[in-house]
Amino acid sequence: QVQLVESGGGLVQAGGSLRLSCVASGRMFGVMGWYRRVPGGQRELVADITIDRTTNYADSATGRITISRDNAKNTICLRMNNLKPEDTDVYYCHGRMPNNDWGEGTQVTVYS
Repeated sequence: QVQLVESGGGLVQAGGSLRLSCVASGRMFGVMGWYRRVPGGQRELVADITIDRTTNYADSATGRITISRDNAKNTICLRMNNLKPEDTDVYYCHGRMPNNDWGEGTQVTVYS
């Protein structure tokens, strides 16, 4: 059974930092990443990383967010710095290649 389990969300003051983690089990994905919800229910990419650690960031994430990957632990992390209230959202871990699998999400709330 494939599972993606997120952790690390929480409540943080604006300007603070959080580190989200996602542990995958049951499959090694060619690409793993983090998404957030957008109005209308869809999810938009925050950042993703390939198995050889090539990274890709949304424009809004550049400079404040770093994604990393540990293939031995089948884990990715998302380090978010200088958080802003507009970063408040549910963040989802995603794995693809093969298939498309999602975690259940972790809530990040940034207050000013």
